[in-house]
Amino acid sequence: MGVKGKLIASVEVKCGGHLVHDIFHTKTHHISNICPSKIQSFEIHEGETVKIGSVVNWKYNDDGKDKISKQVIEAVDPQTKTITWKVIGGDLLELYNSFTIITSCDHQWTTWTFLYEKKTEDIPEPLVLLGFVLHVTKDIEVHLLK
Repeated sequence: MGVKGKLIASVEVKCGGHLVHDIFHTKTHHISNICPSKIQSFEIHEGETVKIGSVVNWKYNDDGKDKISKQVIEAVDPQTKTITWKVIGGDLLELYNSFTIITSCDHQWTTWTFLYEKKTEDIPEPLVLLGFVLHVTKDIEVHLLK
């Protein structure tokens, strides 16, 4: 059994959290156009849009390295503007036994929560990835404010 961890970070979004949630929920395929240096592609493998049970694949550049993350959507709550993504394949599972990403948006904030279990104690906390998703959020904010 590995070491479990939880990281939470929130970033203010002047465009309104509901608009950021809309991008992640219904216009996810636009993210690679909004920040192409960070997100190369987003594809839906099973299901349609971002709905419970949909399987999606992200190709992204994190800390100068091209990476892949395959995820299943575990939960979508339109009231709290929350989406839960469970990683089921890709680079993260080389370091972690499990990894779940939760995005939640409210009036002026977007919050990212990472729940994970490291394979060994010496695996670093996913702080670089947390910084990455915060930068993607700010890129989306800039796009929405144009």
